[in-house]
Amino acid sequence: MDGPEYVTQCPIAPGQGFLYNFTVEDQAGTYWYHSHSGTQYGDGLRGLFIIEEKEKSDYPFEFDEEVSLSVSDWYHAEGPELMKKFLSRYNPTGAEPVPQNSLFNDTRNVTWDVKPDTTYFVRVVNMGLFVSQYLKLEGHSFTIVEVDGVYVEPQETDSLYLSVAQRVGILLHTKSTANENYRFLNILDEDMLDLLPEDLQLVSTNWVRYNDYKPLPEVFPIGYHHYEKLIESLKPFDDFKLNPFDKEEALPEPDYKIELNFVMDNLGDGVNYAFFNDISYVAPKVPTLLTVLSSGDLATNEKIYGSNTNSYVLQHNDIIEIVLNNMDDGKHPFHLHGHTFQVLFRSEGDDDEPEVYDPENPDHNKFAKHPVVRDTVMVNPNGFIVLRFKANNPGVWLFHCHVDWHLEQGLSVTFIEAPLEIQNSELPLPKSHFEACEALNMSSKGNAAGNYGELHQEWLDLTGEPLQYPPLPEGFTAKGYLALFMCIVAALYGVLSIYKYGMEDVNSEENEALLQKLYTILKDNDALDENEESTMFTLNSNGERVER
Repeated sequence: MDGPEYVTQCPIAPGQGFLYNFTVEDQAGTYWYHSHSGTQYGDGLRGLFIIEEKEKSDYPFEFDEEVSLSVSDWYHAEGPELMKKFLSRYNPTGAEPVPQNSLFNDTRNVTWDVKPDTTYFVRVVNMGLFVSQYLKLEGHSFTIVEVDGVYVEPQETDSLYLSVAQRVGILLHTKSTANENYRFLNILDEDMLDLLPEDLQLVSTNWVRYNDYKPLPEVFPIGYHHYEKLIESLKPFDDFKLNPFDKEEALPEPDYKIELNFVMDNLGDGVNYAFFNDISYVAPKVPTLLTVLSSGDLATNEKIYGSNTNSYVLQHNDIIEIVLNNMDDGKHPFHLHGHTFQVLFRSEGDDDEPEVYDPENPDHNKFAKHPVVRDTVMVNPNGFIVLRFKANNPGVWLFHCHVDWHLEQGLSVTFIEAPLEIQNSELPLPKSHFEACEALNMSSKGNAAGNYGELHQEWLDLTGEPLQYPPLPEGFTAKGYLALFMCIVAALYGVLSIYKYGMEDVNSEENEALLQKLYTILKDNDALDENEESTMFTLNSNGERVER
């Protein structure tokens, strides 16, 4: 288990605690931890989680010193306030909140003092909520040696590109002399922003300092044309072309293929949601892991996990292939809990029309012999990716977009991996799980609707389960017809009013009385000067003006 609420546990109630006790064996790499409740980690509930090799000699590369750094986006308003405006019918296009800042090690304008002629192993983590970032250290290059906890064959690059949740380990060899200091830039990917506020600083300046007595370079200039020129100059290495250090070959043909088509669209409440195969994730009443543990042999039946959890039951040790077709014109980083996966293919994407994976197209099946292995991958706008992994880690695992706004829109699926093996685990569920549910008056037993019983039929009864809103109705609704009728009535009344008061004759006596009344009102309120009084007129019997 790993902690997402309603997936592997009940949420931790205010004022309550929850102990995560686990042992790390035969694993090393760059990771991070964060809340999986709402957008809490965007407000700061997050941190680095570094697993060191037992000995320095166990690393497949040499270095002198080790440094960890993070980048992230930052909002001045807290998540609940932003979410209320985001998931609203007043935001029908689903435009994501734009951050006010980008951070470098949770702050800004950082100065990092380095030693000349030294190799640093730098672990970089994007802990942001939304926006991918570039990193550029002027006058230097990086050598990529790790991605998402997996060692790769060294690849040199002039800059890095990290989506949220991605991690990269690099070697940085400093210059042999300390004659100059350099700018270290972290740069927001403007392509991910629907809106671009004038006061948003896309490029943040930090410094690598060799010499205290030398001045720091000036802050990178503000202005969109400077940003464009900088982006055009960057040449970040394509992570799809990385090869695992252990030269693991592509997994064989899959036992189970899962095709996921995702779109963004509106439902009947007017809110913009995200969908996998027309289903937007809605959390069940009972955490999915607790449903597995309480359902006996029905744990292999996907139906009990609910209509809106996008649940797939995976058989133990099967080879799983995920084909993900992005029918949206935005970039999306997808993360799999509990596993790393092989990225067999990633299309370039197209800005105009979605490109869908075609197994009969030979160009779509040019899989790498030694594909990159990681746990978070970016899919291009209107593009697709093909992933494979082996289901050798029994558990309940989310696969979701790591842009947290999109996760809250429902862009998630649930893999129930080897449910019978989960039930037969030698490790019993800790008492803290049940205490967490009790603190919130939540059930720790039952299907997605909280229903259960002695009979299978009772477990298959999903009455009362949380569901997505119904779709927007096609054509006119009753309210629409009423609104149309009222508009027609108002229009007809307006036409009749124009005819009545604009077309019919008015006799001269009525005109004279009206003008006299107006004259009296103006005079009583001192609104006429002497010249105006002398030029007032009336109408004769023929309707002609006669000066007074």
